[in-house]
Amino acid sequence: MKDLLRSVIEPLVQHPEDLVIEEEVKGKDILLSVHAHPEDIGRVIGRGGRRAQAIRTVLKAKGAMDNKRVSVDIVS
Repeated sequence: MKDLLRSVIEPLVQHPEDLVIEEEVKGKDILLSVHAHPEDIGRVIGRGGRRAQAIRTVLKAKGAMDNKRVSVDIVS
């Protein structure tokens, strides 16, 4: 999951070296926390949060295929 999220977000940011993704697994639940450079947070979230919602949708679909519940938090 972590690699999929990185492959989706990395092309969007201007400072990919500052991109940190933490993965916490508790049974069937997976929590992914995205930490990016402050200038890149807007690019990850998108206008009106549409891009962040699309990212969450893709990861939830992948999680459903693996019988997991995935949540994505975007932290500055």
